[in-house]
Amino acid sequence: MSDEKEQDKPLAEEALDEAELARENGQSVSRNSKHLIHCLSVVGQIEGHYVLAEQNKTTKYEHIIPALVAIEQDRSVEGLLIILNTVGGDVEAGLAIAELISGMKTPTVSLVVGGGHSIGVPLAVSAKRSFIVPTASMTIHPVRMNGTVLGVPQTLSYFDKMQDRIISFVTRNSGISEEDFRSLMMNTQELVMDVGSVIEGDKAVELGLIDSLGSLGDAMDCLYDMIENTEKRYAD
Repeated sequence: MSDEKEQDKPLAEEALDEAELARENGQSVSRNSKHLIHCLSVVGQIEGHYVLAEQNKTTKYEHIIPALVAIEQDRSVEGLLIILNTVGGDVEAGLAIAELISGMKTPTVSLVVGGGHSIGVPLAVSAKRSFIVPTASMTIHPVRMNGTVLGVPQTLSYFDKMQDRIISFVTRNSGISEEDFRSLMMNTQELVMDVGSVIEGDKAVELGLIDSLGSLGDAMDCLYDMIENTEKRYAD
C-alpha cells in the first residue's frame, strides 16, 4: 500500500506543477494525446526590461525564455504550439523570444487569434509554420519608444537599425518581400495619429506574411504532421 502511495505522489506533484504553470505563465502540456504538445500562449503586452502596471495583461520574457529552453531539451515534448493574441510590447524582448523560437529543433506552429500586433509579427512568423484565423488582425508600424527621447541624429540611427533588424527577421522567416513589408510599415493612409497598416487574416496570407488561414484544428493537424515526418532532434 505504501508503494502505491509513493508512486502516486510524484504524479500528484506533477499535476500541481502543471496547474501552476498554466495559472502563472499561461502554458500547458497535453498528456493524454496522440503526441505530447506544449502550448505556449503569448497574450497582452510583452513585458521586457521594465515592469508594467498591475492592470496590464502581460507575458513576461523572463518566464518564456527558460520555458523555451526546457521545451527544447525535454525529449518527451514532441511539439510546440504558440497561441498569439498580443498588442506588442518591448521590442528587444519580443525579438529575443522570436529568435529563440526560430532556432528550435522542436517542431513549432504558431496561431494568431485576435491580434498579433507590432512585435507580435516577428513572434508569429518565428515558428516553422504559421496560421491565422480569418477574424484576426496584425498591425505593422515603425519602431516606437515611450518616455524621454533625445532629439539627436544618433537616436534616429538607433531606431533605423532596430527597424532593420525586425524587417530582416520577418522577411527571413516568412514569404513577404522586404519592399511589401516596408510599404505596410510606412503607410500614412490607414492609421489615425500613426504610421503603419492593419491587415486581416486573409490579407496576411495573400502577402506571404503568414503561411495559412486556419484555426486550432488546422494548426494541430500541421503540428502532428511535422512531428511524424521530422527526424528526432537528438540522437539516442
